[in-house]
Amino acid sequence: MPRIALATYDPGAEPSKDQDLPVLVRALAAAGADAVARAWDDPDVEWGAFDLVVIRSTWDYSWRTEEFLPWVERVGKATRIANPPAVVRWNSDKRYLGDLAAAGVPVVPTRYLAPGDPAELPSDHDFVVKPTFGAGARFAARYTPGEHGTAVRHLARMHGEGLTAMVQPYVAGIDVSGERALQFFGGRLLHASRKRAVLTPGTAYDADKVAHPDLARWDPTPAELAVARRALAAVPEAPELLCARVDLVDGADGQPRVMELELVEPNLFLFLHPGSVDAVAEAILSAARR
Repeated sequence: MPRIALATYDPGAEPSKDQDLPVLVRALAAAGADAVARAWDDPDVEWGAFDLVVIRSTWDYSWRTEEFLPWVERVGKATRIANPPAVVRWNSDKRYLGDLAAAGVPVVPTRYLAPGDPAELPSDHDFVVKPTFGAGARFAARYTPGEHGTAVRHLARMHGEGLTAMVQPYVAGIDVSGERALQFFGGRLLHASRKRAVLTPGTAYDADKVAHPDLARWDPTPAELAVARRALAAVPEAPELLCARVDLVDGADGQPRVMELELVEPNLFLFLHPGSVDAVAEAILSAARR
């Protein structure tokens, strides 16, 4: 019986925000695995005792990367971890968008401003500022050209914490067609979802945001599938991917572009796609037995 750990975060006294986690543990148990969910930062867990550790909802990692990435490396040396440490390290820093662009993948145009760089911001279109290490729209905000003062203060706050900022044009297509998330598991398309824009005008960068507003099921178009597969093919160690989510928006030309590639702890939205639970469990079991 394969022993499988699903790595999550410690919610403390609050209920876990990962509503898929208990469902997946039960599905793995029903399929013949000894499966448990454990907080990634629990010092009492012997990760090497598992045949496979699957990073599922380590949703505090993006502001704890100096702890998280070494943990991934340690677990990867003790046993098998999915996704592999090299993939997690590459994907945890959103400068990977530059790698995808260099590989010919259509992405949302992105500039990077490290601490000490001048605050050069667009003057002729709305834009987005967010950190290269981040999740759930943390430290992200949308600005108009007339809001440079607020955006500069935003940059100063991030730079003061040692964060590199990303500056992207606000892709207006998201207000029409939303953001589509294509989920892949075990190398195959699992399902897809669509949500409306997260960054609304006037919302402060440090305000709490709804990460997945109006989430709904979605049937991906051939063009969306083609771009998603091009993006995944450009990932270092792509054949070793267990789970992946490709977030797409429509560019000014109406064609899909990659906004984000989530290979660390993608929310699977199994509550929206209950028919995918068995496929996920089977793929995890298959990976544990390899």
